[in-house]
Amino acid sequence: MQNTRYLIVGGGMTGAEAAKAIREHDSGAAITLVGAEPHPPYKRPPLTKKLWSGGEESSIWKGTEGLGIDVRLSRRIAKLDLGRSHAVDDQGEEYAYEKVLLATGGTPRRLDGGDSEVIYFRTLDDYRRLRGLAGEGKRVVVIGGGFIGTEIAAALTTNGCAVTMVVPEQWLNARLLPAGLGAFVTDYYREKGVEVLTGESVASVEGTSVTTGSGRTLEADAVVAGLGIVPDTELAEAAGLRVENGIVVDEYGRADRRDDVFAAGDVANFPSPVLGGVFRVEHEDHANTHGKVVGSNMAGAGLVYDHLPFFYSDLFDLGYEAVGELDSRIDTVATWEEPNRKGVIAYVDEERRPRGFLLWDVWGKVDAARELLRAGQPIGERVVV
Repeated sequence: MQNTRYLIVGGGMTGAEAAKAIREHDSGAAITLVGAEPHPPYKRPPLTKKLWSGGEESSIWKGTEGLGIDVRLSRRIAKLDLGRSHAVDDQGEEYAYEKVLLATGGTPRRLDGGDSEVIYFRTLDDYRRLRGLAGEGKRVVVIGGGFIGTEIAAALTTNGCAVTMVVPEQWLNARLLPAGLGAFVTDYYREKGVEVLTGESVASVEGTSVTTGSGRTLEADAVVAGLGIVPDTELAEAAGLRVENGIVVDEYGRADRRDDVFAAGDVANFPSPVLGGVFRVEHEDHANTHGKVVGSNMAGAGLVYDHLPFFYSDLFDLGYEAVGELDSRIDTVATWEEPNRKGVIAYVDEERRPRGFLLWDVWGKVDAARELLRAGQPIGERVVV
């Protein structure tokens, strides 16, 4: 039996930040972090960004060493008994804890059948496997045109691969970008040499051969899928916690308002006091900040999570930062310094109050955009950040 004051279930960015925050507030407590991967906690964004442009793997680690945290790798918590404050991992080891954090993240959405060779890109091992297959002249099919799909397609193309994207929507990043900007980005990818098949589905995958819904066969050296993730709530559901598009938590990260059970990061469905409503966010800034706040609260800090997470992306020579709620179905107000190349798009509600900002090749303005979201004043004909 492993006795610990704090049990952290999940070895990603959120779990790492929570563990470090606990240590800042409770210097002598026993902290145990259980992670499914064989690697200590690391940063995920470089897997589709800097590691493809000369970055070193040594730069990705989260730095949990030397803090007195007991890190258990290649393990999953299989059973969680909230009544007894007791957990069991998949190797049969038992844990008695005082407080538990569920930072279980999510699992990649998968295709139906015949996909054993598909790389569902999410982990360091996925990066290493794809890196070993990629290279000058290699043919790669990328399934999905969202956040991961667009980044990995750009990275592979830059590294000499011949990339074909299979995208069910009519433009890249269709859930995020308004139609006009989305069409521009799609054409830009084509100009960069990427074959983008929009409005296309995948009928089947056999090995590294992809058959599209229209009947075309794409032969490749590697097949990569970026189809988003499903929040990993199985453990929480089995324990009887409330789950609705993730584990429902309050503004302190408490699940079911219990003082001994918390959830944070990708898996948590949290309230936003600024935007109103509840959200589940899958980006780095939220993973780190929510993990830090909730970890602090496990150690008694009593902090309200009112942060507005931002995210960013690199798409060949295009790039952006964004904050708040961005949804292509929401009305927008755009102000361009150069059409589709540099400008700001505000996502607004029916009363033209901002819900989110897309800072397209506009840098250093995230905090200013946050202040506009907090102010909640209607947007005029021009967006000034």
